[in-house]
Amino acid sequence: MESAAFIQWCLAHLNYWTITLLMAIESSFIPFPSEVVVPPAAYRAAAPGSELNVFLIILFATLGANIGAIVNYFLARWLGRPIVYSFANSRFGHMCLIDEQKVQRAERYFDEHGAIGTFIGRLVPAVRQLISIPAGLARMSLSRFLLFTTLGAGLWNTVLAVIGYSLAAVVPEDELMARVNTYSHEIGYGMIVIAISIVAYLIYKAMRPTSPRA
Repeated sequence: MESAAFIQWCLAHLNYWTITLLMAIESSFIPFPSEVVVPPAAYRAAAPGSELNVFLIILFATLGANIGAIVNYFLARWLGRPIVYSFANSRFGHMCLIDEQKVQRAERYFDEHGAIGTFIGRLVPAVRQLISIPAGLARMSLSRFLLFTTLGAGLWNTVLAVIGYSLAAVVPEDELMARVNTYSHEIGYGMIVIAISIVAYLIYKAMRPTSPRA
């Protein structure tokens, strides 16, 4: 079965296991948008008598995102920068929509934001799938990597699930993806601004000199 046909089959048979699998694919180096998985699943969860639960959708989607992120993390950690960039410049890398510029962008993002960049990067459309690579190259602590990845992926999946669930009562299914793409981009960029503002405040607070006691 070809990969495209397999993914279409998973989308037509959405359950907790196919959600986990597809989100693991989405979070790895294989290009696959989370917007076509979580919102439709949440949309169906809103139907009366549905076997899907929106909270479990978020849980399993985040689990899948962590699995894919761990694959990228350990591949980068074990293979090292030269092989990672060789892959990015290879034909197979280009087939996966990865190139040297995208890896460099993810590395710069990680360098500028540090460990918290793993959390913020999960909210950035152009960086989400690749932010695990610089974390692995930098040999970031696995526990911290999983913490920030879970927080970022969980927050993003919650946003997508809320969008899909709330649209079930007002939008026909054939119009769902167009609405999701519009709302997810707008909300995603808003979340990035909020996250960066919080980080900037925490950095400012940490660097602010404490006043000497009287």
